[in-house]
Amino acid sequence: MSWRRSLCSAFAVMVGPRPVVLSGPSGAGKSTLLKRLLKDYENVFGFSVSHTTRNPRPGEMNGKDYHFVTREKMQEEIDAGGFVEHAEFSGNMYGTSKAAIQAVQAQNQICILDIDMQGVRSMKKTDLNPIYISIQPPSIEVLEKRLRDRQTETEESLQKRLNTACVDLELSKEPGLFDLIIINDDLDLAYSELKKILAVEIQKAQGSKKS
Repeated sequence: MSWRRSLCSAFAVMVGPRPVVLSGPSGAGKSTLLKRLLKDYENVFGFSVSHTTRNPRPGEMNGKDYHFVTREKMQEEIDAGGFVEHAEFSGNMYGTSKAAIQAVQAQNQICILDIDMQGVRSMKKTDLNPIYISIQPPSIEVLEKRLRDRQTETEESLQKRLNTACVDLELSKEPGLFDLIIINDDLDLAYSELKKILAVEIQKAQGSKKS
């Protein structure tokens, strides 16, 4: 048994706040809503440390910036079902392990995961029982305007994002895929909806820190 599987087994008996999966296209407002949460609820939320097979960059620390592992080790753990999602970019593998999520839960923090639709479906196959939330723009036209206003996209990359968004928004209509779909037309209203669905888990996390 590898150390990673041993770690998973150790955390399996721990009870902590449910993780939160945030999904939605770039420009929907996930980052803005998340910044509000982190500002209003200090030390309540945490992020899992991702794994990667690339080499550390100057100043990066193993276990803080990433878990730096070999391709063989990461593939072994993927095959064993230890990852909730993974992908390959520029010849390097990246992914989120169950153990990394459970490590955040062990600190009585709510683990936030910002993942795509493929990651959502992968998460559904785990026993982590997260709250699934889709953050969406009121329309593709509004999304396009937001992305253009950023002035960070080439026309090619913008069209690619819009095409992906159209597909993902259609897939998100599948019954039972998300616990809540927030249409981010009014930021204050969207934030209020987000806090409402997370209220029980926030109370759990805050209560454990006071006890």
